[in-house]
Amino acid sequence: MQWRGQRRSDNIEDRRGAGPAGGRAGRVGGIGVLAVVIIGYFLGIDLTPLLNQTGAPSTRSQSAELSQSERAAGDFVAVVLAKSEDIWGGIFENSLGMRYTAPVLVLYSGITDSPCGDASGATGPFYCPSDQKIYLDTAFFDTMQRELGAGGDFAMAYVVAHEVAHHVQNELGIMAQAQSLRAQSDQVTGNQISVRIELQADCLAGIWAAQVQSQFGTIEKGDFAEALNAAKQIGDDTLQRNAGGVPMPHTFTHGTSAQRMAWFDRGLKADSLTQCDTFSARKL
Repeated sequence: MQWRGQRRSDNIEDRRGAGPAGGRAGRVGGIGVLAVVIIGYFLGIDLTPLLNQTGAPSTRSQSAELSQSERAAGDFVAVVLAKSEDIWGGIFENSLGMRYTAPVLVLYSGITDSPCGDASGATGPFYCPSDQKIYLDTAFFDTMQRELGAGGDFAMAYVVAHEVAHHVQNELGIMAQAQSLRAQSDQVTGNQISVRIELQADCLAGIWAAQVQSQFGTIEKGDFAEALNAAKQIGDDTLQRNAGGVPMPHTFTHGTSAQRMAWFDRGLKADSLTQCDTFSARKL
């Protein structure tokens, strides 16, 4: 993706390197720990308590100047967010007759606070409807490449676009309706609703990606393949299998690899938001 020299969003709240006042401490290290937090996030389970069993030390974050790679990651995210503002602003106005209010994206290192609970390596990137902010530790991009085999700049863009899509769902009232249904459901049914939320976000991310190409022409060869590979690597079945287990569909909260790839691809080819209606789909 061609991104250098492109407009950067101002809706970035950068808490990285802020020291103790900017967030509570703690990075943990080691491949085993990364496996715990990655699997916990993508299965919708907070496995933070297990981190105390790894023997990895917990350290309080210190004020520090950002590295070159951290600055580059922040710049990249700001460009991706800017393109989401332009694209969703246009779709809301021209197709829905609505005004789009863009989310704020919080960049942090280690652990930071949010109204939805602590943001950390155990939660991964997420969108919090309470404050309409996206929380992202850019170190997650390294984890994607090294631990999940999902490298490439457009794989990173897909992550941001997916979280922005949750904000779009919130703006349209879909998130509130879905969460209301989940609150009235048993766990298995609630997980099924969660899968539909996540697959719709993948589809909306696909719409965004297609518009990046049509409106800005900044997509490079292989970009869409990087996003599709990322969707594949973070499917519930693939994560459970890679963790040494047997896929258990009743526990899925984000969808299988095939489903995530299919719905992102569907968004790439969609000419209307209605084609991302996972809640009416008989087969996901």
